[in-house]
Amino acid sequence: MEARAKATYERVAPRKVQIVLDLIRNKPADEAMAILRFTPKAATEPIMKVLKSAMANAENNFAMDVSRLYVAEATVSQGPTLKRIRPRAHGRAFRINKKTSHINLVLKEKED
Repeated sequence: MEARAKATYERVAPRKVQIVLDLIRNKPADEAMAILRFTPKAATEPIMKVLKSAMANAENNFAMDVSRLYVAEATVSQGPTLKRIRPRAHGRAFRINKKTSHINLVLKEKED
C-alpha cells in the first residue's frame, strides 16, 4: 500500500529540487518534514507541500498510520521551460530560460 502526491509546473529548477529530495529520500515522514523545515533552500517549500499532501492522502484515503510512514520514492522531472528575453547592448537580446519541475513523492508504511 502506498500514498502518492505530485506537484506539477513548480517554478524551481529540477537541479535545485534534486538536491533537497536527496536529503529526505528513505527517511521517516516526520523526520523528512523536520529536515525540510530547517533546510535553507528555495525548493523546500513546494516539496513540503507535496509531502503534507501525501501524508494526508495516506491518512484519509488509505487509512495508513502516519507515524509509520516513510518516503519510499522522491523524484523530480523537468517540466516545460519558460523562455524570456533580456535586452542587451547594441540592440541584442539574450535568452533567459526559466525552468519548471514536476515533483513526485511516494510514501509507504514501515513493516515490522
